[in-house]
Amino acid sequence: MFGRERIEYKTHDQVRAMRRAGLVVAQALETVRGAARPGMTTSDLDELAAAVIADAGATPSFLGYEGYPATVCVSVNDEVVHGIPGPRELRPGDVVSVDCGAIVDGWHGDSAASFVLGDADPADEALVEATRRAMWDGIAALATSERLGGVGAAIEDSVRESGARSGVVFGIVEEYVGHGIGSAMHQPPDVPNHRTRERGPRLRPGMCLAIEPMLTRGERLTQVCEDDWTVVTDDGSRSAHWEHSVALLEGGIWVLTAVDGGRQELADRGVEIAPLAG
Repeated sequence: MFGRERIEYKTHDQVRAMRRAGLVVAQALETVRGAARPGMTTSDLDELAAAVIADAGATPSFLGYEGYPATVCVSVNDEVVHGIPGPRELRPGDVVSVDCGAIVDGWHGDSAASFVLGDADPADEALVEATRRAMWDGIAALATSERLGGVGAAIEDSVRESGARSGVVFGIVEEYVGHGIGSAMHQPPDVPNHRTRERGPRLRPGMCLAIEPMLTRGERLTQVCEDDWTVVTDDGSRSAHWEHSVALLEGGIWVLTAVDGGRQELADRGVEIAPLAG
């Protein structure tokens, strides 16, 4: 099952189980995003996601992971990732990032989305869209690159293009990266969100990877808060985070945590998805 770099290569049936987990995550994120309103607390969002996962007969990936105390991560404004849900009330104009994971039959799905509540600062809208676009451009690179390094290069190029188009300067957070996913939530290999000197492992069928760029409206540097979880920007700038779990198959790629498998977004990039048959 494992290659030289300890990458876990999945079978047809294992990817199918990951798809089931991915759809649970997609439903949880859709529910949270549809319900989020100013005045709700981040804990309210956590409860919504927990209910969806429980109703599906799945298990939260995050709850209890290295002591993490909640079902989802809810990161607001200058919080980049790993925000712990609690009594914080959401306000109009907040940038909200929700990260969610679920387990079905021992196999994980992991996805994240960002949105702006109510009337948005155009620069915040540009931040969220640039992050979303960078994620999809990185996913598309999985179908066209020979090695994993092509993903980070595609994400960086996408971010630069979005910045030039919007006139907003974006920072790419480098300390936190994408990852392999499967029988554990975090596995080799790491998936950087920027161009590096390393070409990375060769992309092969059976790989499952979480692609998750995190951008800021300022500098890329971050720090961890006293709760030992919440990551914030050094300069107080706002941040956004998008993520999908993706399977590499014999016939191409399939986005496990997108309801349509990524068909529409990837078609716009000249890539056809390759869903599992049967």
